[in-house]
Amino acid sequence: MLDGLCRSYTYLNPKCYKGDVIMAFATATGYGNLPNGNFSPVIYSKQVQLAFRKSSTVEDITNNDYFGEIAQMGDSVKIIKEPEISVQSYTRGAQITAQDLDDEDFSLNIDKSNYFAFKVDDIEEAHSHVNFLQMASDRAAYRLRDQYDQEVMGYMAGYKQASLHTAAGVVNDQVNGTVAVSTAGTDELLASMKIDATDFSLNDGGAANAGEAIVIIPRLPGATAIASTHASPLQVISRMSRLLDQQFVDTNGRWLVVDPVFAETMKDEDSRLFNSDFGGSGLQNGLIINNLHGFRVYVSNNCPSVGTGPAVGSATLQSSNFGVIFAGHDSAVATAQQINKTETYRDPDSFADIVRGMHLYGRKILRPEAIVTARYNTGY
Repeated sequence: MLDGLCRSYTYLNPKCYKGDVIMAFATATGYGNLPNGNFSPVIYSKQVQLAFRKSSTVEDITNNDYFGEIAQMGDSVKIIKEPEISVQSYTRGAQITAQDLDDEDFSLNIDKSNYFAFKVDDIEEAHSHVNFLQMASDRAAYRLRDQYDQEVMGYMAGYKQASLHTAAGVVNDQVNGTVAVSTAGTDELLASMKIDATDFSLNDGGAANAGEAIVIIPRLPGATAIASTHASPLQVISRMSRLLDQQFVDTNGRWLVVDPVFAETMKDEDSRLFNSDFGGSGLQNGLIINNLHGFRVYVSNNCPSVGTGPAVGSATLQSSNFGVIFAGHDSAVATAQQINKTETYRDPDSFADIVRGMHLYGRKILRPEAIVTARYNTGY
């Protein structure tokens, strides 16, 4: 019997001789990829199909100089605000009065945390020709960064984000640290820096109401005007730029973050806006335009989406379903974050390694006058 068994395996193992004992084992439960026997016909490629990754947009548009100043949950970073200096007229011989400087500070609280934890089985790892544990760890770190982008961008635009922080579209009333200025609302933004349909006097049979989204359509080549029911994407961006100008926000360091629907409307209006159409590098880590009305323009799926998101093909003014884009300056928001714990330990209940990590971060709006938001829908 053993002789016949050995002959049946000769084409697989030329060193199999009479007298050799071929051991066959039952497949363990949960390992359908491993057959009965002492070999596996499944060969794992050394090439890994990696998921698309993008660098953090938040890291590009915020002041993250405080990265190295946090160590654990509950840490607080005190940020000193640049003092405001008054300039007085001078008359010869008049007594000069020195101004007492206001040493106002803000608290950047490290009060947000996310984690990952996964298990890598010894058998699966042994049959893999790649470092499966390292590959999974890298992916986990990326997912932490993506969740970080989603929450912080929602905070910057005045909304909570869906996946970890209740439902998208809920006004963000979770104030981090101290409110920057007393005129800021519960979402730490200024009401005067929130653009809606009333800013363009849109009309869908009746005058626009506060809070209704701007209905945008591209201004096609040759068109001289747009109907009173719509605005063009460049009109919206120009208005955002004007509001920042009126707040004396420096033009150097401005950015704009839009979602893919708004970006598509921009491209429909004028494809020359995009570097990739004229031999540029195209989409890189969300940056699609280096300079448009003074803005670096990023596209991100992490922009807030309220209700069902930006409606497509509707000229009706809406206050419950819309997308949100936002613009600002690099100094408007401070962030501090780090993955401070990544550890591996043996699973006491199985033959496997457990890997877990924790991401700590905080975010703080320092200059609410340097952030402007716009809610929109598309009308085509």
